[in-house]
Amino acid sequence: MTSKLEQLKQFTTVVADTGDFEAIARVKPTDATTNPSLLLKASAIHGYAELLNDCVRDCKGDVGLASDRFGVAVGKEILNVVPGRISTEVDARLSFDQDAILKRAHRLIELYDKAGVGRDRVLIKIASTWEGIRAAEILEKEGIQTNLTLLFSFAQAAACADAGVFLISPFVGRIYDWYKKANGNDYAGADDPGVQSVTRIYNYYKANDYKTVVMGASFRNINQIEQLAGCDRLTISPELLEKLAADTGKLERKLAPGNAGEARLSLNEAQFRWLSNEDAMATEKLAEGIRQFARDQEKLEALLRAKL
Repeated sequence: MTSKLEQLKQFTTVVADTGDFEAIARVKPTDATTNPSLLLKASAIHGYAELLNDCVRDCKGDVGLASDRFGVAVGKEILNVVPGRISTEVDARLSFDQDAILKRAHRLIELYDKAGVGRDRVLIKIASTWEGIRAAEILEKEGIQTNLTLLFSFAQAAACADAGVFLISPFVGRIYDWYKKANGNDYAGADDPGVQSVTRIYNYYKANDYKTVVMGASFRNINQIEQLAGCDRLTISPELLEKLAADTGKLERKLAPGNAGEARLSLNEAQFRWLSNEDAMATEKLAEGIRQFARDQEKLEALLRAKL
């Protein structure tokens, strides 16, 4: 019998949400994504010890550079086992500084270039703040493609599409977490608010012929993945990928082009910030996500600083 993972791959590009290339090699996704939290976990993996040591050499005490070099080194290792692309994240502490985001993105691309990895295999991952979206718009015009992450609201999705970004990562599990805590309901199936959010964005993009790729992210369980089967891409943890690989039940496609979607929405900065302010869930989860990534970035830098 064909596993649900193999069935999913027939209509959705499967992406591994991890920095562990051994796990990636087992589940054989097309692409992979990393973030500061995953890089911190990767730093504890035995196989990465030499990479950590290499990344601090010749950095002249610049721990930020050492961190970027580690992210690129992990990305290069992952690209040895996936045929597609790697998403590497800009320091979350720069999320509200457009110029700083651009500078760091350019450095990551330069480091990949020096490592022999072309920009056609890299996505620069940026938080979906107003400043992040504006930076991504500039990078896309330069031929540097982007992945806009920590996306929780329709306003963020609309602004990203309007900016012409290559890919967005709307979160599912963290939206589910917020509504479960707020309302005391254990949502399932099509009633899951995270599933509803990605479905709405997907239908909006397809109905308006946006080329931006929708990649659902942050899953808590298999059912959330099943409800979004057919989404352009899904980035999934190795644990859930292995559960899908072990399940031989039938997987039904849920998302496909052709469904009704809302009219195009073009937002200026004031409108974007107002709609964001009106969405308590999205405001709280974006701020929380940036803080979490920032703390893990600091822990990673402390580990690297000890080796300088």
